[in-house]
Amino acid sequence: MSVQAGTVPRRGIRLDSRLRATARSEWIKFRSVRSGPFALVATALIVVVGAWLLGAGNRDSAAASPASRAAFDPVYTVFQAIELAQLFVGALGVVTVTGEYASGLIRGTFVATPQRAQVLVMRALVFTVVVWACCTAMSFAAFFLGQSVLSPAKHVGIGDPGVLTAVFGASLYLTLIGLLAMFIGVLVRRTPAALAALFGLQVVLPIVFIQIPAKLTKNLGEYLPDAGEQAFKLAHSGAYALGPWQGLGVLAAYVAVAAFAAFALILRRDA
Repeated sequence: MSVQAGTVPRRGIRLDSRLRATARSEWIKFRSVRSGPFALVATALIVVVGAWLLGAGNRDSAAASPASRAAFDPVYTVFQAIELAQLFVGALGVVTVTGEYASGLIRGTFVATPQRAQVLVMRALVFTVVVWACCTAMSFAAFFLGQSVLSPAKHVGIGDPGVLTAVFGASLYLTLIGLLAMFIGVLVRRTPAALAALFGLQVVLPIVFIQIPAKLTKNLGEYLPDAGEQAFKLAHSGAYALGPWQGLGVLAAYVAVAAFAAFALILRRDA
């Protein structure tokens, strides 16, 4: 039986094949981000070397009184460098998106894969897997190195209550910060503007809330994105003291809102 002239048998592309192709494409593009290795290496150096410096610097700082020893948090002490490292993870999340918009390659991406939501999902998935794996490794390295230089009276072991949660919480916090930055990049499209927005959320806004002497701003300040820092603390304090998972939940809510807005805009506006 012959096929009529001008007709071609149509064969649909399976969903799993499209997903694998999109994931492979996004992985190649993620590896191609020039500043990507620098951002990850800088993050690792800040977190790991910072843990050693902070541990050594606080080796005997809490030995003065029982009150100071009780308030001393050996995990948060060695993880404080994360407050600086998060800026590099955030920058990586931003340039993962904005670089493609700046070069105009995003048009080719959407021509090759018209399913824009699929592109964004796979980009977020690739980013999450890579960044979480790297941040988990550096969190464990920072913890063990930092605890090794603390005095025996103050250091904690990985099996102590809440410690393992805090170590994993540190890596989850950094990963969520990176995702938040990535979705901000989708919304803003321009690297300087996206970095400014991220810096404002991470650094400027918490400082503003701290400086305003009002109970309302103090309480609301605990529900800013930096509430996720509760994830790598053993001691929790404040008018509405959030636990590790509640703090991460607040940060995850910001990520979810940014993701929703990013998906809505990427489906409605031109590339």
